[in-house]
Amino acid sequence: MRDARKTQDTSGRLDRRQFITTALTGAGALMATSGWTGGTASAATPQKRRASDIVTVGQTGVKISRLAQGTGVRGGARTSAHSRMGVKASTALIRHGLDQGIVLMDTADLYGVHASVQTALAEVNRDNYAILSKIWPRQEFWNSPSGGARREVDRFRKEYKTDHLDICLIHCMTHSEWPKTYERIRDELSELKQEGAVGAVGVSCHDLGALKVAATHPWVDVIFSRINNQGAKMDGTPEVISAVLKQARANGKHVVGMKIFGEGTFKTSEERDASLKYVFGNELVDSITIGMLTQGEIDNSIQRVNKALS
Repeated sequence: MRDARKTQDTSGRLDRRQFITTALTGAGALMATSGWTGGTASAATPQKRRASDIVTVGQTGVKISRLAQGTGVRGGARTSAHSRMGVKASTALIRHGLDQGIVLMDTADLYGVHASVQTALAEVNRDNYAILSKIWPRQEFWNSPSGGARREVDRFRKEYKTDHLDICLIHCMTHSEWPKTYERIRDELSELKQEGAVGAVGVSCHDLGALKVAATHPWVDVIFSRINNQGAKMDGTPEVISAVLKQARANGKHVVGMKIFGEGTFKTSEERDASLKYVFGNELVDSITIGMLTQGEIDNSIQRVNKALS
């Protein structure tokens, strides 16, 4: 979303949804549009934060919801649980999330969801949602990378039938030398950002060294990091990762937490609530992504996030 205040939609449905969301979030949404990304409000004017708050990605002007609809559950080789559920179910799921204010679509070439997400959004005004996708930079049986980003982003935009991606990341960084290894990708993403084809750039990290570099690298706008209170499916202990994420946020990086529920291993309400309380209570992230597969999971996640934020 380039401007969260634009709410025109041919169906009218999302206009009402955004009006309600804005009314609920109040000054919290206003702070988000001015660059506030999750800091503690003053004691004199406490603000209630919610999963559907619109937050701004650093200094880029890109606006996203605090909670993202993840689409990579059990994903790989251009398929995932979301792409396998079929167009009808995927459309109902995404539209339900949009009606609740979940406007960020967390996608990737790896997940094979571009076509199904585009179908779900086909009748929605482009200003009412945000697209995040990721470039898989390595040669695989299913992927032949260009070595840069332009060819990939051009294809992504065609698949989404849009002139821009709100956020584009280099996917799954596994070593600290990623800025040099993927220099051409970074350069082309920077060019695409200047041209308006991409709003914000960054990396998803699956390695502590990669995460530490991302936390300080001037090229990075957005970092995806695995974080929860138990250290499940993470790149270090909660204490170590938390310190890096606090540094990243202090450096102006927009941190998106992933694996909040330990990639589905946290089964009980107590475990999930404790993880959300840890992540938000310690101000480790600006937003989070959760792979929600049913409308009930969306409603439940929103309720839990709202509880943790309060």
